[in-house]
Amino acid sequence: MTSEPTDGIPLRAWWGRASIGAFVALVICTNIAAITWARLVLSSPETLLVLSSRNRYLALVLGTDISGAAYWLIGSSRIAVAFVVCHLAGRAYGDQILALFVKYLGVDEPTIARLRAGFTRADWALIPFFVGSNIVAAISGIQRTAPARLAALIAIGLIARLALIQWLANIFNEQLTDAINVLQKYSWWFVGGSIVLVFLANARNVRRP
Repeated sequence: MTSEPTDGIPLRAWWGRASIGAFVALVICTNIAAITWARLVLSSPETLLVLSSRNRYLALVLGTDISGAAYWLIGSSRIAVAFVVCHLAGRAYGDQILALFVKYLGVDEPTIARLRAGFTRADWALIPFFVGSNIVAAISGIQRTAPARLAALIAIGLIARLALIQWLANIFNEQLTDAINVLQKYSWWFVGGSIVLVFLANARNVRRP
């Protein structure tokens, strides 16, 4: 049953509403991580990955004392949860969820058009390669990708991404250690700069027509 629209989006199903609520929560967590990452990577790298498992955070935590198990379990779970949430939102709301990405998250329409075209031609490659992309996840929902196929492609993408970052962290271990040492000295300066950057980014997105 379709409920009354909220902000132009009809509420088609309880799990559709839940996916929107979960997505908002994930965005809030990502913003918290974007502000506090310079402190959390030193004091609680596991918490940082729970808040956000962007590539830069995955790489930075490998320069700390985080365990390999925590890196793989938390990192893969956080990315997978975000993908599933956006996939469900895409299934529930179709193209309207992509309109929200354009309006509030700073994603431009040409990028979405290119990803949709690529998805149509080779979803088997696009999903693993962009396993951390909210847009690709939503498109997979819009296109009704079969759950079993989706799970397999997500798993391939997660293993490849986390293994590649871990391999690169080993190669550039000295540089990674230097970056952690800089953070230990100037972490509060990074936090202050991050607050400004997050505020400006969100203000720009809110003002988008």
